[in-house]
Amino acid sequence: MTVTVGEFLFQCLQKEGIDEIFGVPGDFNFPLLDTLETYEGMELIDNRNELNAGYAANGYAHVKGMGALITTFGVGELSASNAIAGSYSENIPLIHIIGSPDLNDQQEGQNLHHSLMDGDFDVFRKMHAHITGYAVKITAENAGIEIPKAIRIAREKKKPVYLDCPMDQVLEPVGPLRDEEAGMAADNKALQAAVEEAEQRLDQAANTVLLVDFNTLRYNLEPYVETLAEKMNVPVAQMLQGKGGFDEEHPQYIGMYAGAFGDSNVRARVEDADCIIAVGLLWSDFNTAKYTADLDPEKMIIIHPHSMIVTEKAYKNIYAADALKALQKLEYREAGPVESLASIYDTVVGAPEEKLAAAAYYPRFQKMLKQDDVMIIDTGTLSYGMSQVKLPSGAFFISHGAWQSIGYATPAALGAAIASDDRRVLLFIGEGALQFTIQELSTLIENGCKPIVFILNNQGYTIERYLNIDHPFADYNDIPRWDHMTLAEGFAGSADIFKAVVRTNGELDAAIQKAEQYDGMSLIELVVTDPMDAPQYLLNMRENEK
Repeated sequence: MTVTVGEFLFQCLQKEGIDEIFGVPGDFNFPLLDTLETYEGMELIDNRNELNAGYAANGYAHVKGMGALITTFGVGELSASNAIAGSYSENIPLIHIIGSPDLNDQQEGQNLHHSLMDGDFDVFRKMHAHITGYAVKITAENAGIEIPKAIRIAREKKKPVYLDCPMDQVLEPVGPLRDEEAGMAADNKALQAAVEEAEQRLDQAANTVLLVDFNTLRYNLEPYVETLAEKMNVPVAQMLQGKGGFDEEHPQYIGMYAGAFGDSNVRARVEDADCIIAVGLLWSDFNTAKYTADLDPEKMIIIHPHSMIVTEKAYKNIYAADALKALQKLEYREAGPVESLASIYDTVVGAPEEKLAAAAYYPRFQKMLKQDDVMIIDTGTLSYGMSQVKLPSGAFFISHGAWQSIGYATPAALGAAIASDDRRVLLFIGEGALQFTIQELSTLIENGCKPIVFILNNQGYTIERYLNIDHPFADYNDIPRWDHMTLAEGFAGSADIFKAVVRTNGELDAAIQKAEQYDGMSLIELVVTDPMDAPQYLLNMRENEK
């Protein structure tokens, strides 16, 4: 039976495990949305704006492996473009579907609304070519080839892709089908040479450490890494953007490596090692703690998704999973148990009557976490503090470490909650970041999501106060005071929400206990009176830069 272009598109997405698509209606995407309305097994999650739809699809992809959004041509797609760029930066596969004007109108160069009034209907696709892995205009003739190709590219490259779907083509019968399963051809000789070089490096080592990072998560390498760690019996640390890539309750886990700003004991174990096996390593300012991470390339075995670097010698066309499995076959193994290290937040401190401060509320966050929790953390002081919190097994840690777009977390929490089924979702966000995208709280409520939302009200942009050492109290770091509880009531309609404003440790303890027993969304605002109160990581960073 012949299917339409729209139906074929949704069939392809469904094969990738996508059951929900995020988006905002617009006249050029009506055929897509009308098709989706009657398509069995898939539904639209209607967002408050396109930027939020992009963030939500990103959060969904963190949990499901891939996400999708539908926007309208021009105004809609450009609104979402920040989220698309962020997904490109963060290696998140998204399918961005754009409903555009009739193909004939485009070819005739009509001056249509949402366009630049110059007859150029390819300008936005060309713009997106720089922030996606693939950008293509879909027609009835090419849909059977281009849609599977785009989705394959998103899956393999871990990048967003862009599908421009003219509205008159969506309801047309799909043309010839062909799924181009290309993929990279693995170079077995390169793998053998790289592993032999790695074996020589390990033969000279007596103190090896395994360092887990960014692309371990993106390429689902966690089980291979854990097997290698156990085979070699070596300690395992994580970098900031690799958090969640290794079970933090595993007996060989020693903590987060964050250069000069993190735990000094972890730093010593990593930097003093005579061999470092780094998996999915990303060299970035955030990830390397402003380049204070002292990692000697001469003693490193670096496993990238499609290559290896051994003591600064590069080997290409190697799949990371193959490299990890090959390393497991080597004879290297260290004797004796791995010496564990305590987390800085293992001990709950602060009397109940004391005012809230970072030193006291981060241990309380760590204490409340449960196995398989899904955490979404926005950019700001929380992203640094929560990176040092020890996670229970199976927990998801979703943050925006590379792109760092403030306001990402609220709509991302929507996407993660939709994708997570019965898993508990916790959102950690500063009051400044919340002001960017607070509308999506209403979408969370509308869809029956029940996250526990922690709003850190620390009197403005505390993170900016730390980054701008010379002018921490500049006026631009102040923000309007919002009554979050009243706003939440306005969003909730008839839905019930647990709400609490807490100022002391005891009040936070009581609010957490009630939220954990509540069947619905919980909103807990932490009021911190000291605008320079911050986690130890930021205190170390500021001291280092003075």
